[in-house]
Amino acid sequence: MPKYPILKPMRLHLLSRGILLALFGLSPMLSQTADKPKLLVHGHRGARARRPENTLPAFEYAIQQGVDALEMDMAVTRDNVVVISHDPILHGPVCTGPNPSAVIRQLTLAEVRQWDCGAVRNPRFATQQPVPGTRMPTLDDVFQLAPRGTFDYNIETKSFLDKPEYTPPPEEFVRLVLEKIRKYKLEKRIILQSFDFRTLVAMKKIAPEIRLSALTETDQRDFPAIAAEAQAGIISPEFHLVTPAKVAAAHAAGLQVVPWTANTPADWDPLIQAKVDAIISDDPAELIAYLKRRSR
Repeated sequence: MPKYPILKPMRLHLLSRGILLALFGLSPMLSQTADKPKLLVHGHRGARARRPENTLPAFEYAIQQGVDALEMDMAVTRDNVVVISHDPILHGPVCTGPNPSAVIRQLTLAEVRQWDCGAVRNPRFATQQPVPGTRMPTLDDVFQLAPRGTFDYNIETKSFLDKPEYTPPPEEFVRLVLEKIRKYKLEKRIILQSFDFRTLVAMKKIAPEIRLSALTETDQRDFPAIAAEAQAGIISPEFHLVTPAKVAAAHAAGLQVVPWTANTPADWDPLIQAKVDAIISDDPAELIAYLKRRSR
């Protein structure tokens, strides 16, 4: 007789299965956790609740906090330099300078940089820390932050159909932006977003590899209809427009949903439950901390 008993095939199968379950019984749970899509955090204008908006201090702060994307806005100077600004017109409290206000498109970069965009705390954000002496960054400046992490750039063309004097034509605007994207080889890390879908369509024509995001504030249509008009793969609605049904329809159409601008747990919870893909927030550090607490 053999020294050790020979197990019949059925017994051997059951024993093997039992050993595997004992060793790896938790693996389905772990796998589901690992495969669960991460909800991404975009720092709105960097981190407007903590630092002066759309400035290098805001972007640097957001990177340090671990954001998945830096969200920002773009304007163009008279000498065709792409700069980072939400408003086409310089004015307080965001930027203070030699005049009460000035249109960026009518100024050279040198003239824009006479304005201080960090001296005055925005009264809407009690936690914002002023950084006096902060100048408006160029797109070059913010792209030079890329080696500090793997974060994406969610960049908006501030283009106005009813105010053509504020910006270059859509085709020229996106050409200037694409030139910088390719200079820094950031094609895979860029999302171009806009309320002016003309700029998204223009970018699609010359650089179809760039991800596009359709911004909307009041449009009540289903998300796939809006995205189709913009030829975009991402829909970025004002967060009150989000419902679970609209998100599900967007996902079924292969779209991502990235709402703006949600700043409190009362705002975040419905978006999380609706299964959005990312949230744009003025206080990304607080949102990151909140998501970590929820996952415990």
